[in-house]
Amino acid sequence: MIIATMFFRQEILHSPFFTDMVLYLYFFSLLILFSFGSHGFVMVYHYLKNRGKEAALPPLQREPVVTVQLPMYNEFNVVERIIEAVCAIEYPKDKLEIQVLDDSTDESVDLVRKTVERFQALGYDIKDVHRLDRSGYKAGALKHGLETARGEFVAIFDADFVPNATFLHDTLPYFFQDDKIALVQTRWEHLNSDYSLLTRTQAMALDGHFVMEQGVRNRAGFFINFNGTGGIWRKEAIFDAGNWHSDTLTEDLDLSYRAQLRGWKFKYLNDVTSPAELPAEVNALKSQQFRWTKGAIETARKMLPEVWRSNIPLRLKIHCTFHLTNNIVFPFILLAGILNVPLMFIKQAGGHETYFAMMSVFVFAFIGSFMFYMFSQKAVYPDWRRRLLLFPLFMAGSMGFAVNNSRAVFEGLFKKRSEFVRTPKYGVAGKKGSWVQKKYVPVKLDWVVVVELILAVYCFFGVISSLYYLQIAAVPFQLLYCLGFSFVSMLSIKHALEARKLRHQQPSVQ
Repeated sequence: MIIATMFFRQEILHSPFFTDMVLYLYFFSLLILFSFGSHGFVMVYHYLKNRGKEAALPPLQREPVVTVQLPMYNEFNVVERIIEAVCAIEYPKDKLEIQVLDDSTDESVDLVRKTVERFQALGYDIKDVHRLDRSGYKAGALKHGLETARGEFVAIFDADFVPNATFLHDTLPYFFQDDKIALVQTRWEHLNSDYSLLTRTQAMALDGHFVMEQGVRNRAGFFINFNGTGGIWRKEAIFDAGNWHSDTLTEDLDLSYRAQLRGWKFKYLNDVTSPAELPAEVNALKSQQFRWTKGAIETARKMLPEVWRSNIPLRLKIHCTFHLTNNIVFPFILLAGILNVPLMFIKQAGGHETYFAMMSVFVFAFIGSFMFYMFSQKAVYPDWRRRLLLFPLFMAGSMGFAVNNSRAVFEGLFKKRSEFVRTPKYGVAGKKGSWVQKKYVPVKLDWVVVVELILAVYCFFGVISSLYYLQIAAVPFQLLYCLGFSFVSMLSIKHALEARKLRHQQPSVQ
């Protein structure tokens, strides 16, 4: 730390170029973060303006044939749970087709076959659609299933979901209100949100997305996206929009934009939920976040030119741009965290009082983010005040994931192709159960963890230096970065070592 302190003081005192570069880069980073963070105020405005306008559920005029697709790949831990839940959906058996789109390569193949055969014997129209290759990954499996799907509507559930029995009766009526409705998306509910601090912070992030982003955008007339699961499509709309494409890692977001640019409408239901399991292990969460982040950037590259060439109103084009590019903030979160330390020494050296006074305006972006998540928690939970105490940890976690997600952003921007890595599921619900003894737990660590550890130490140095020089205003952000990188890196190592130890002791663990 002494060497680092001497370096920064030397550079700041004797290198105007270094000082100017830090000031300009930091200003630009905060400007980007402020622009996207302030968008939270826009969401809050539309939320307050449009809340309470949900119409009552219309009656179901008829019971059309529905196909439920269950795309899965090596889902041994949850195969039976999802199939049993779908077969329990309240709907006439003769009008419900279930396709288990299984691309598995392990013993899940036999478990899927046996489970499907069990329900076939009970009179269900359920099929085991097993492909010999994963061409197109999830998008390829969905497209392959559509070739033989007999349903007029197609519901999709990932393997970690446990759909409610009333799902179809809660969603189908909206299609008969307007024949231009292509999709009805439900809110994700969490089977294991109270399992750990990791799952609680994930729940807060997802609640913000569904309640504020999906709900507000839909009521305000903006584009929304299918979330890949927990929704039901009009099959005609899928074909009209060009079917599933596999050239991005977020085939759901891609198809959503193509459909809406074709004039199709989406309906989001906040009061109808689809329970799902949150990743209880941090390395599984990292792979999920990487795929979502990179896929969104890939979709932005693909669809933004189409958006701006379309004849939709300018306000929609602007909002679509924010929607598709919001993951671009992660490299700037990372850059701001790195620059916080030299910036503190620059402030200590004096001479830039006007600059730092002006920079204080950017704090308002954090207020917008806080309000965004406050209203999302208030809309869902009676004990929302208690849950909101997790907001600082959520912010720290967002900073801690900046390295992982920045990598995804750059790979998406520079068109680096990568495999669709599905998120491992462990069948964990409530506060009970353990992921450690389950199949598919990641045991390998990559270079990202090393960078996160280095940044944790670096930001700790920033905290100590800020306290030493009595730069108290810098401490909260330095501390959040330090906690975020420490939490994510140490938990990554801890979870991988636990899995590796058990794998060594019990090589046949299932």
